[in-house]
Amino acid sequence: MRRSRLKRSAVRRFAREAEAATAVEFALIAPAFIALLFAILQTALVFYAQQALQTATLQAARQIMTGQAQAANMTQSQFQAAVCANAAGLFNCSGIYAAVQTFTSFPNVQMYNPISAGKFSSSNMPYSPGVSGDVEVVQVFYQWPVWPGPLSFTLANASGNTDVLVATAAFRNEP
Repeated sequence: MRRSRLKRSAVRRFAREAEAATAVEFALIAPAFIALLFAILQTALVFYAQQALQTATLQAARQIMTGQAQAANMTQSQFQAAVCANAAGLFNCSGIYAAVQTFTSFPNVQMYNPISAGKFSSSNMPYSPGVSGDVEVVQVFYQWPVWPGPLSFTLANASGNTDVLVATAAFRNEP
């Protein structure tokens, strides 16, 4: 009888020690696990926003490609509003900026870069929807807010903890 009590108490002590070891192991692993989870969620959200911006840009750029924007004398701000209308409410419309450039051929294309010394500048973005047969490059920019995560993880590529999302469409205007 006494022996069985000793065995039971030894089993209970072992169980308590195993639970304590599990808690210590979890405490050691938890920060890395939470950082990884945070990084995965933030990266997925940025990818989703990037794809939504790309889709909205392609839909709005079609107006330039088909000549509808030129026929309606669409301004840069109207084009930006068209992008926003296609973005399903995911973005703040006042933060969408568009650069539309005209080129004579595809090898002459030069991409517009609004980031200088880590700062995003929305001033002086070109807007030229061109005419029939012109090569057009439409770039839409949006400063997506990102949060610095644990273990110094960040997706920011500009000042102010923002990731500048860029959506691009390149095409030849239809005749």
